[in-house]
Amino acid sequence: MSPGTSPSDGDPGPGGPRWSRWVGRFLARVVWSTTVVGAERVPRQGPVILAANHIGVVDGPLVHGCAPRGTHVLVKVEMFRGPVGAVLRAAGQIPVDRRNGRPALTAALAVLRRGGAVGIFPEGVRGRGDASSARAGVAWLAVASGAPVVPVAVLGTRRTGESVGHLPGLRRRLVVEFGEPVSLTDGEPLAGRQAVARAHERVGAALRTHVRAASERAGVPLPTDGPAAEI
Repeated sequence: MSPGTSPSDGDPGPGGPRWSRWVGRFLARVVWSTTVVGAERVPRQGPVILAANHIGVVDGPLVHGCAPRGTHVLVKVEMFRGPVGAVLRAAGQIPVDRRNGRPALTAALAVLRRGGAVGIFPEGVRGRGDASSARAGVAWLAVASGAPVVPVAVLGTRRTGESVGHLPGLRRRLVVEFGEPVSLTDGEPLAGRQAVARAHERVGAALRTHVRAASERAGVPLPTDGPAAEI
């Protein structure tokens, strides 16, 4: 992590226990060599949604550790097993079942209404990470909560030819870049399916544009292959 780019030690909103952020920071700084860009763009107070692309198994803890405030990240329910599951629950992360995401979205909305930060991967599964497809959950959360959405580019956690469950090698160069917040309220309350559809288009476009630009700036390409298997 480059000097001057480390997350703030402050945690102004509900974001889970501080130790869980230090675990993420340890992974980012010590296990891997992570550059964080644009952390100052993340609002330090009030509800906010961090919407990240998804290419590898460590994207969740990396976003959690690199964000400048505590976050509750939506993690697939299959990860909540054994010792890893115990850690995720203790860290306040939110299990999501891709067959029925409503309970997870309800839990995330409660966090936002308390003024907290939620991390979500709109693509739903690990893959190329180009955000070419996204689920509407993030748009629903933004409309229901009025929270701004910060696009997040996660780069380097998986390379072409590596499986979606591959752990990056020691001291691999990774990049996490936070983009400019996208406000979907435009000063007016949003409601209804049309509002969610509009938000879905705007969030998807913002994430795709941000990921592509961040990849070019960092010189870290996205993998060109999709997942051979989701594990």
